[in-house]
Amino acid sequence: MQSNPWFEAFQKNVSDLIARSPAADVERNVRAFMTQSLSKLDLVTREEFDIQADMLQVALTKIDQLDKQIQALELRVTSLENARD
Repeated sequence: MQSNPWFEAFQKNVSDLIARSPAADVERNVRAFMTQSLSKLDLVTREEFDIQADMLQVALTKIDQLDKQIQALELRVTSLENARD
C-alpha cells in the first residue's frame, strides 16, 4: 500500500490537535493525581504478595507437621502414664 501524503498530513494534524486539546491536559492531571494518590497507600507489588503467600503456605505446612508431632507425643505420654498406673 502506497503512502498518501494528504492522509499523513491529516493524521499529523489530528494528532497535534489532540495533543493540544484540554482532554490531554485532563488526562495528564488525572494520571498525576492517581499516581500521587496511589503512592500514599500502603500497597505491595504482585511479586511481594506472591512471596508472602508462598512463605505463609510453608509456615502453615510446618505448623501442621508440628501439630501432628505434638499429638503423637501427647499420645505417647498418655500411654506411658497409663502403663505406670
